[in-house]
Amino acid sequence: MSLPVLSDAFRAHPLNLNHKVIDLTSVEILPDSHAWTCEANKYKTSCGGDISNSESIPIINLNDENAIELIRLACKTWGVFQVVNHNVPENLIDEVELAGGRLFSLPMDRKLMVERTPNAVSGYGMARISSFFSKSMWSEGFTIVGSPLKHAAKLWPHDYHKFCDPIEEYQKEMKNLASRLMGLMLRSLGVTEDNIKWVESIGEPEERGAALQLNSYPPCPDPDRAMGMAAHTDSTILNILHQSNTNGLQVFRGDGTGG
Repeated sequence: MSLPVLSDAFRAHPLNLNHKVIDLTSVEILPDSHAWTCEANKYKTSCGGDISNSESIPIINLNDENAIELIRLACKTWGVFQVVNHNVPENLIDEVELAGGRLFSLPMDRKLMVERTPNAVSGYGMARISSFFSKSMWSEGFTIVGSPLKHAAKLWPHDYHKFCDPIEEYQKEMKNLASRLMGLMLRSLGVTEDNIKWVESIGEPEERGAALQLNSYPPCPDPDRAMGMAAHTDSTILNILHQSNTNGLQVFRGDGTGG
């Protein structure tokens, strides 16, 4: 069975950006191109956004014997949940954060050596959702589909393994965690074990459209008027997010509440 992949989707819908990539680390005054109005920035408290009705998202222990039912309820009422006992090594997460920091700390001319082309998925650049907004977001990103070697070898010709090794190990861990979560979610819907096995057999993550996204949010001279990542709905069936020790992730439900 032939399944659609990310590369096909992005090739069919090239990214058309009027935004100019700038070196955010060198900016001392927030440019108008990155200054968001309160209307566009309605979820930020500095613009009068109401978060008084915010709640904590569900936390699910994957070793809990009731995990399937808890996931069913979380998906039905929230569409998001936090997992604990996920078995992803903490030291590996730290190594990936260091690898990402090493990449984003490179000079802009080096990062542009692996700039994402309009019809590509992998590479450095702005978030693809940028084309839906008139203002630019205060962030930079690097997308990896499959092996990171091609781009890493351009950035670090002699020691690319320092970037590739933790990234590739993290990809393996995410594959295992995604398979585990998807199995629990399908079981919560009453899907049979035979059908779950079929889903697990239809290809490797890169064939099904898996991507690893690294994001960086440099210090901003006027953060109350800037937007790191605009409100959006992810287009893939399952997203696994890791937030660093700097808080900022917000989730909004259809009923107007969030966490």
